[in-house]
Amino acid sequence: MPRSAPSRAHGASSKGGKPHAIRIIGGDWKRTPLPVLDLDGLRPTPDRVRETLFNWLGQRLDGQRCLDLFAGSGALGFEAASRGAARVLMVERNARAAGQLRANQERLAARTIEIAEADGLRLAASLAPGSFDVVFLDPPFDGDLLDKALALAVPLLSPDGFLYVEAGDALELDGNETLAGWEIVRQGKAGAVHFHLLQRENKE
Repeated sequence: MPRSAPSRAHGASSKGGKPHAIRIIGGDWKRTPLPVLDLDGLRPTPDRVRETLFNWLGQRLDGQRCLDLFAGSGALGFEAASRGAARVLMVERNARAAGQLRANQERLAARTIEIAEADGLRLAASLAPGSFDVVFLDPPFDGDLLDKALALAVPLLSPDGFLYVEAGDALELDGNETLAGWEIVRQGKAGAVHFHLLQRENKE
């Protein structure tokens, strides 16, 4: 994947980088529109999927520490911060997409959000084990980023933490050594997107 490509790829087409908007669904910034660059390969997590995900997570994330490893538009990270997350680290390697994330962060005066313009896999490898309660993984569907991201994300989660995964195919746990001891507690499908919420089995 070229260095300039945004992290998230769901089949959106380029329109010369012209902005459009996403809308925060719930929490402190409910109904707030946020500009999003219409870059090749970047598509925000759909509203319906975000609404379902945060219903699963219990609407509020007060005090939770969240990592959005392939932030793209920031739809998941801004939604988490709106719902009370104590820390949201968004990682985006595309300079223009990261710049838009910073602009939206400033617009919201979002003090709990940190934005890192970096390669998600490299940054994840440097983070402390158990330092997050929710990790969002929505990498490009082509390539093998998901398997690599899962291996790095699992150690970062607290014992009762949640792992959210979007993928082009349904996630299979059988034979997946990285996810041994994990279970899919909820899953769904919207168009070509399969989305899953996982948690450790026998969590304490």
